Amino acid sequence: LQLNLVRSHACGVGRSLSGEETRAMLLLRANVLACGFSGARPVVVETLLMMLERGVHPVIPEKGSVGASGDLAPLAHLALTVIGEGECIYQGQRMASAQAMQRAEIEPLQLEAKEGLALLNGTQAMGAVGGLALHRADILARAADVAGAMTLEALRGTPVAFDERIHAARPHAGQMEVAKHLRALLEDSEIRESHVLNDPRVQDAYSLRCMPQVHGAVRGALRHAREAVEIESGSATDNPLVFIKEGDVLSGGNFHGAPLALAFDYAAIAVTDLMSICERRIDHLVNPDLNQGLPPFLTSSAGTSSGFMMTQVTAVALLSEAKVLSHPASVDNVPTDGSKEDHVSMGMTAATKLRTIVENAEHAVAIELLAAAEGLEYRAPLQPGRGVRRAHGIVREQAQRLTQDRSLSDDIARLATSIRRGDFDIIVSDNS
Repeated sequence: LQLNLVRSHACGVGRSLSGEETRAMLLLRANVLACGFSGARPVVVETLLMMLERGVHPVIPEKGSVGASGDLAPLAHLALTVIGEGECIYQGQRMASAQAMQRAEIEPLQLEAKEGLALLNGTQAMGAVGGLALHRADILARAADVAGAMTLEALRGTPVAFDERIHAARPHAGQMEVAKHLRALLEDSEIRESHVLNDPRVQDAYSLRCMPQVHGAVRGALRHAREAVEIESGSATDNPLVFIKEGDVLSGGNFHGAPLALAFDYAAIAVTDLMSICERRIDHLVNPDLNQGLPPFLTSSAGTSSGFMMTQVTAVALLSEAKVLSHPASVDNVPTDGSKEDHVSMGMTAATKLRTIVENAEHAVAIELLAAAEGLEYRAPLQPGRGVRRAHGIVREQAQRLTQDRSLSDDIARLATSIRRGDFDIIVSDNS
């Protein structure tokens, strides 16, 4: 029965999860079994951890889970390798799991009662994919503050809207964090001092002025989602659960992915909104009617050169896709298994959508960083704030100034990678 469960449930399709996502699944599943409620022997946990340590990564198709009874299909593909069947990636090569386990000197498991089911029931696929996407989103949110501060300087905006007193009057944690971050990034700005008096403008556009409110709300949403992942990571999501002390075996629903599905959907909406305000700032940088005297499309050869015109189009395309994907997966439901499983979470769909949205947003913020850095060149010799100066230097390490039209795809890709690495986690003091 246990072998049949594993084999029959391994029917996923589509591209395989990344090595990082697969490793996260192995760790999360080992942690679930280590909680001691699954009725599995310690050797099952030990085998998963040995696979993790020695780099035996099961090939796991990402499609096939409806998020209740957990991520059955993805976890079944993981379990195939545990028993020496299916395929895996080992030392950079795709091969039969039996061969990889032999090379790694790991004995495939001979499943005993309950252990096949113990490997299948749970939310570890959606938790791995969505959890890693959330980590990227956290890093991205901080980079978006940096990009926004650079844009504000390039557009000769004012930091007055970031005054601590304004945000103390509406003390959402994320909003106050972003305002403090922006104040620090903009400190000691010569550009600001150059127009602090006699500037006919009273207020900046919302996409500049409301960064603490919007970016801060995004941080709040991501914090909520992260808390859900942290709780889930240390929870018993198997079924049935075995309570050894009382001698009870109880059937329940801890495998249901709703806590993660709803959290990932919320995060997806938040990151899409972050992209939305980012794209508006990009338009302000390139639009000659809005960019406060910068050259049209940030090129000194307007008419014969397109400059940054198409980068805004790319940002719009990325945003449009994210808007479609931000429709919640968790509101969908299709009964399965003879309608016994009549309400499902679609949590894996929520997780993979979030991953795509975050990737799109990384590229959109990369475009803003690139365009804002170009705009700052036209404000020289005046210098921006200390944090913005550091950010400008990081951008220039990845992409040179646009002196004539060239393909910007590689520049955008390098900056997106730089964002993902955390290069824009600029630490600056805030003396305000």
